[in-house]
Amino acid sequence: MDQMVSDDKFEEQAARVGGIIKNGREILFQAFNWESNKDNWWSKLEDKVTDLAESGFTSAWLPPPTQSLSRDGYLPQNLYCLDSCYGSLLELKSLLHKMNEHNLRAMADVVINHRIGTTQGSNGKYNRYDGIPISWDEHAVTSCSGGKGNKSTGDNFDGVPNIDHTQEFVRKDIIEWLIWLRRSVGFQDFRFDFTKGYAAKFVKEYIEESKPLFAVGEYWDSCEYSPPDSGLNYNQDNHRQRIINWIDSTGGLCAAFDFTTKGILQEAVKGELWRLRDPEGKPPGVMGWWPSRSVTFIENHDTGSTQGHWPFPSDHIMEGYAYILTHPGIPTVFYDHFYDQEPSLHDEIAKLMQIRKCQDIHSRSSVKILEARSDLYSAIIDEKLCMKIGDGPWCPSEPEWRLAASGDRYAVWHK
Repeated sequence: MDQMVSDDKFEEQAARVGGIIKNGREILFQAFNWESNKDNWWSKLEDKVTDLAESGFTSAWLPPPTQSLSRDGYLPQNLYCLDSCYGSLLELKSLLHKMNEHNLRAMADVVINHRIGTTQGSNGKYNRYDGIPISWDEHAVTSCSGGKGNKSTGDNFDGVPNIDHTQEFVRKDIIEWLIWLRRSVGFQDFRFDFTKGYAAKFVKEYIEESKPLFAVGEYWDSCEYSPPDSGLNYNQDNHRQRIINWIDSTGGLCAAFDFTTKGILQEAVKGELWRLRDPEGKPPGVMGWWPSRSVTFIENHDTGSTQGHWPFPSDHIMEGYAYILTHPGIPTVFYDHFYDQEPSLHDEIAKLMQIRKCQDIHSRSSVKILEARSDLYSAIIDEKLCMKIGDGPWCPSEPEWRLAASGDRYAVWHK
């Protein structure tokens, strides 16, 4: 599917099987960082549920809850054991119960590209799962990662057994597990990890069968850079098109993190705000082509936190939130920015969220870009909210616009 996408053909199916909240008024919260596994995390989060709900978040993305070879949860083994480094099953259920009481949905981090074995197979690799639920043999593991299954339908995740999703028995077991997470444990939303590792059609099937209320995939592809200084290219259409194609291959049932917008925005705020208008005058990320499936963010546990693989400039964080919280798409706030930043950004971010809600800005809101030059970006959203970021002085000329929020290099007005 090329460029601008109409939602019409997908909405009836999405409403029927789940995966996308139709009203588009979601604000997500990533409820962990890379160090969260060192704390009694489920109990710590439970103390913050009331504040998260009052701030206006609709869903909180939790770290992988399953038993794992690594503390962070991203090397799962026994999928039905929910005692992890983040806390016990009882503590998790207590957290989910409180979230449900406050109408804050719980999003499970679904890691199904790979799975660590318990015993050695015929080739000496740990690619059998004897002695635990879902006791697969080597035929559940792709041939390119040492198993006896078929070739992978995506990129290989090196060093561990990659799950062969072409096997019907594998998909059946995964679907049963996802339904268990939904019905028995209490998760309502899903985040699919490393979706470049297996075909999007399988994500479509998993959503159709398990019916999460909302689903988002991590399709993290590299942006395009040019020599000699490896500068980010202005045109990232190929990058966002690959994400669009992935979403389309899920039948439009799964949103995707808008890595294109993140990559462009974190360069733009350094004095290159002209990047925020594409050649057609639209936002340059997935947000500009399929906003209702664009989950915008400025940082996560991989790009920032103590990993810092692709960090957003720390002195421009509020400019980033002033952009994604006033624009279409489904914005996500990172735990570190909401609770651990010094000086605190909690109240400034919450204020922008309140403005978004009061002005009824949603995932399909329209954007009219007024200025996009090195030191200034300004736009009108849905003709009822106006914003600017950057060092350049600017304010709307019409007297009906009233200042609603302002801070370091950003301001927001409404009528």
